[in-house]
Amino acid sequence: MAAKTAYPPVMAPSYTSYKMEESADRTLTSDLIIKNLRLAVKIANRAKANGRHPFGCILVGPDNEEVLFSQGNIDTLNHAESTLCRVAWSNLTPEFLSRCTLYTNFEPCAMCAGSIYWANIGRVVYGLPESRLLELTGSNFENPTMSLSCRTVLGSGQKNIEILGPFFDLEDEILFDHREFW
Repeated sequence: MAAKTAYPPVMAPSYTSYKMEESADRTLTSDLIIKNLRLAVKIANRAKANGRHPFGCILVGPDNEEVLFSQGNIDTLNHAESTLCRVAWSNLTPEFLSRCTLYTNFEPCAMCAGSIYWANIGRVVYGLPESRLLELTGSNFENPTMSLSCRTVLGSGQKNIEILGPFFDLEDEILFDHREFW
């Protein structure tokens, strides 16, 4: 079992109110999506090389520049996406985050989708669906997988969060680190 990692207390930005900004710049190109998903896959590869689960995600700002990276699952409650969301929320404004895009190699689980929602991130792009991950992991106790789409979780709230995925053209690249891991 991995050692517990201590995190500094997370403080929400101080504000009295904010309005949900329009979601991230909607002018994504196929090339930009593929480039950023491949970067998430590269980060997942690095996570595996460091003994973590092969998951990776990045947060890209409205100017399409990378803002944050997160690799691997630290433990059952600290996935790459949820960890990135906590760091983003404690360092960036809700208005800025509403215009950002989170790219991840696999569809965010229900917990991570909730973190994305509460962190006010405006768009999610994922490579493969969580159902494909479940096929790989089965009943692996290190990665219990729910049959609950991030579209269902994020669509249940009041925020307009855009979701793009899956991108099956990248399936072989995404699965490379997962096939022998589980």
